[in-house]
Amino acid sequence: MIRPSICLEMIYEDVSFVDRIDRVADHGFDTVEFWTWPDKDLDAVEARLNEHDVSIAGMAANTEPRRPEELKRPLTDPTKQDAIVTDFEESIEVANRLDCPNLIVLVGPEVEHTHAEMYDSVVDCLREVAPTAEAAGITLIVEPLNTAVDHEGYFLERSSVGFDIVREVDSPAVKINFDIYHQQISEGNIISTVTENLDAIGHLHVADVPGRHEPGTGELNYPNILAAVDDAGYDRYVGFEYTAAVDDDRALTAIRELVTE
Repeated sequence: MIRPSICLEMIYEDVSFVDRIDRVADHGFDTVEFWTWPDKDLDAVEARLNEHDVSIAGMAANTEPRRPEELKRPLTDPTKQDAIVTDFEESIEVANRLDCPNLIVLVGPEVEHTHAEMYDSVVDCLREVAPTAEAAGITLIVEPLNTAVDHEGYFLERSSVGFDIVREVDSPAVKINFDIYHQQISEGNIISTVTENLDAIGHLHVADVPGRHEPGTGELNYPNILAAVDDAGYDRYVGFEYTAAVDDDRALTAIRELVTE
């Protein structure tokens, strides 16, 4: 059974952030997610979640409110490890407060090091913070992003490299956030890649290609994809992270129909 989560960042931009929780709840969804937390009124968020009995599936571990390819404290830079670990430990505390099981990890841009040095730096950072996450019952979900359309200069583009990182860190608290939109652009072969690597995947993100709109607006056959993922035994959240093609209400109605088919 697909467990849908609606990303609040890219929808209902005509209302306040907390009011978006109302809109999502009105459409019958009981789980949301968002990006950075330092720029949110957490007291207001927590109150609104409690009011609607809505939970949080995930938020960002990185505390910088910048584009992923512009992070000033990237995991790819071995000189920034202490600051990154401090950031992530603070995010773990906030996630505990909000009963949030997943923290999305953006590794950041390529920097002036070799590919091997950047790769090793990512692994080292995750190994350093993994025991804290594991003790807290929180999963760090590392996200590959496409560089062709959205995030030029981002280090982690291919899911295969992400899976290698997860397996090298070798912690139950470190998985991949497999974003189907990004990986369709980067590599395709979505169903096989996901179903053959479920052990390393902690979260899925969904949007259609092109445009990053809701499922049903582009080239991806989401009924088939989600059915295959479900049949393979995936039991974690599927986050819908998109901009509505025409209308936010219509998009959520379409998503509700997709996940209840």
